[in-house]
Amino acid sequence: MLTRNEILAVYDSGPDAVVALVQSLMAQIEALTERVRVLELRQSKDSHNSHKPPSSDEPTFRRRRRKSLRQKSGKKPGGQPGHPGHALTPVETPDAVLVHTPAACARCGHDLAEVEPIVTQRRQVLDLPPLALGATEHRAEGKCCPGCGHLTRADFPAGVDEVVQYGPGVLGLGVYLQIYHLLPYARAAELMADLFGRAPCQGTLARAQERAYEELGPVERAIHKALRESAVVNFDETTVRAGGERRWVHSAGTLALTLYRTHRKRGREALDDMGVLPGYRGVAVHDAYTSYLSYPARHALCNAHLLRDLVAVEEETGALWCGAMQALLREAHAAAQQARSDAAKRVESGALRVRYHALLEEGRKAHPPSPPDGRGVRRKESPGYNLVRRLERHADAVLAFLEDTRVPFDNNLAERDLRMLKTQQKMTGGFRTVHGAEMFCRIRSCISTLRKQHWPLLRALQNVFSGAPVLPAFNG
Repeated sequence: MLTRNEILAVYDSGPDAVVALVQSLMAQIEALTERVRVLELRQSKDSHNSHKPPSSDEPTFRRRRRKSLRQKSGKKPGGQPGHPGHALTPVETPDAVLVHTPAACARCGHDLAEVEPIVTQRRQVLDLPPLALGATEHRAEGKCCPGCGHLTRADFPAGVDEVVQYGPGVLGLGVYLQIYHLLPYARAAELMADLFGRAPCQGTLARAQERAYEELGPVERAIHKALRESAVVNFDETTVRAGGERRWVHSAGTLALTLYRTHRKRGREALDDMGVLPGYRGVAVHDAYTSYLSYPARHALCNAHLLRDLVAVEEETGALWCGAMQALLREAHAAAQQARSDAAKRVESGALRVRYHALLEEGRKAHPPSPPDGRGVRRKESPGYNLVRRLERHADAVLAFLEDTRVPFDNNLAERDLRMLKTQQKMTGGFRTVHGAEMFCRIRSCISTLRKQHWPLLRALQNVFSGAPVLPAFNG
């Protein structure tokens, strides 16, 4: 801050010095004002108007009233008409039947021991039997040939290698608890000990993961091949901690397939290493990250991201075109859903596209490019200008769901695929080693694929240790 004497010295230097000082101060004020605007805008961002996850939002009691992207369905709460419902049903052949008979008449006390029943009511209790590990002993005999005296020993079955070891059921359960239910080694062992009275040590569980990783290599390669042949694939990525460093997990998925890969980079190098996008000719659904757009595939952008961006610009500037664009995208989504449910119905996309570009013209007028500063340097563009430019440049990718009913409106499938990975990171803080992250990604790829195809996961993982991994359908 200038002192009084310094200000007077500038004044004594003449008008040019005063003008230069005022211009310098005005430039500083302008820069600081812009910085305050940016910081206030950043502070106002949460999951409803940005790409931040809901877990980062403030608690509900502190949260300001906000505009939700969810629309009212008009349906009453609870099950809808025609919903089959779910309830316990009795089994046809119970494992045990306990008969309860009255000993004496409740009115006069007459003995009923020899009286035949005339009515019987049935009730069933479904419960767990006592849990315990079953031990199967293998004995390999040796016999001496009476002709030549040679001792011939029988071979143990494949996989029976130790004097005492755990079988496929226990090892499959351990991997199931750790990779699918995200339990750490210690808690998985503790749960198994509580259930069965004894449990494998953490080293055994670690070796089980390593073995599953090796056995599932062919399944992962088949998933990778099927994804490259799929008509539509959803892509996304997120950060993880592995070996004390930040890495990225990339996902590629369809309604029936999931593939995870970890890499130290986020961009093109990692996507090339994953090997799904290079040479892919289907539709890649993503959130407009530049590295995805650099591939020659057809592209479809996540409209859920765009709706949140429109909400953010509308809240910041009050631009009317943002609300109209949100309504247009929702209307187009409803039309696409109707066409998807009725094969004979087609989306009349021409009129929707005309309205789309008309709204973009309003957006260009509401958010002109920033003028250069006094030195001729172009200022950073506003979020509104950048959003209009993105919607204009990638109009075909934004509206791809109108032309092909297989293309989804958003990229929620990929975000769901990554959700449990973020849960794992919150629970454990990260992977101890990079190889641990690689094992998790391969096993989880197979688990997610099997879950999408409605396979019983525990049995499938136990089959891995029996030498017969389940092969899911690979038709994408």
